[in-house]
Amino acid sequence: MLDNLTNLPPTMRAVVCYGPKDYRLEEVPVPQIGAGEVLVKVVLAGVCASDVKCWLGAPKIWGEAGQDRYIQPPIIVGHEFVAQVVALGEGAGERDGLKVGDYVCSEQIVPCGECLYCREGNHWLCEVHDIYGFHQATPGSWAEYMKFPAKALNFRVPEGVAPEEAVFVEPLACAIHTVNRAKIRFTDTVVIAGVGSLGMGMVAAAKMAGASRIVAIDMHDDRLELAKVCGADIGLNPGKVDVVAEVKAMTGGYGCDVYIEATGNPKGVTQGLEMIRKMGRFVEFSVFKELVTADWSIIGDTKELDIMGAHLSPHSYPVAIRMIEQGLLPMDRIISHKLPLEEFEKGIALVADGSASLKVTLRP
Repeated sequence: MLDNLTNLPPTMRAVVCYGPKDYRLEEVPVPQIGAGEVLVKVVLAGVCASDVKCWLGAPKIWGEAGQDRYIQPPIIVGHEFVAQVVALGEGAGERDGLKVGDYVCSEQIVPCGECLYCREGNHWLCEVHDIYGFHQATPGSWAEYMKFPAKALNFRVPEGVAPEEAVFVEPLACAIHTVNRAKIRFTDTVVIAGVGSLGMGMVAAAKMAGASRIVAIDMHDDRLELAKVCGADIGLNPGKVDVVAEVKAMTGGYGCDVYIEATGNPKGVTQGLEMIRKMGRFVEFSVFKELVTADWSIIGDTKELDIMGAHLSPHSYPVAIRMIEQGLLPMDRIISHKLPLEEFEKGIALVADGSASLKVTLRP
């Protein structure tokens, strides 16, 4: 059923990426939907650290330094969002349990369902890898309207969760998946390096997982204090103390059991390799603007570490929604900015600087 389509405008405002630092607020056609697809009106869209790296021309995204290009410009950017259902293609409502007017999130990747990884049940590693805001098949959320393709993984936001908080579902789901990768035990000392908004989610998820001690590391003291509200036991500022020495001192000289790297800074990697105990678990989440150099022999010959990556947020959206619904995070302090869409460059600058913001959002 294609309800309400006659009431829609023919065009909408959207931020379109043409290249690094070449983003333009344009008037573009409102998406058309077919069977199984969902048309939504974007309520709020988040500005992610990966959005900043895309803006700055990171090789991982733009295909320099011998890497294949991932982004397919020109493309409407944005992959964090909460939206309201405007119209449902045939079968979409029944499949997803949605009706017009519902608030909804959609997992950031739309899996093909046919590649090796999808057939193995690892849809978040889909070889096609259509992520909202990067590929032509999946235009993003920095727009007034967007379309969920027929293969999208959609989740209704319950009435008890405010849309202004539900915009945090995507980053929180990524945080949950990252913490799950660490296989935290009740006796573990867990270090989370980098407590931006996503790191706050990691702290809360590590607390839920039962970590014995959670250490937050960040250059901003106000973030360290908020991390304690989210569940951290200790906050360390590497600009003021020797964080490696501090962590080793509190663990009898051995080091942390789990190190989660979420700084996006190469020093966060080398710091972690030095800080972690033998047979520790190192989880890498960040997208880096530049290449990282480290003494790789530490992993095998010296410490016999388990090194794990964390990508996207499989099977984590329902948990993230429930955590927000249960009030397990101080959302009024995590959502720091709500800017109009036309101020997207200000939003990018706020996230890039990091000193005066946590989760920056845009309101189309």
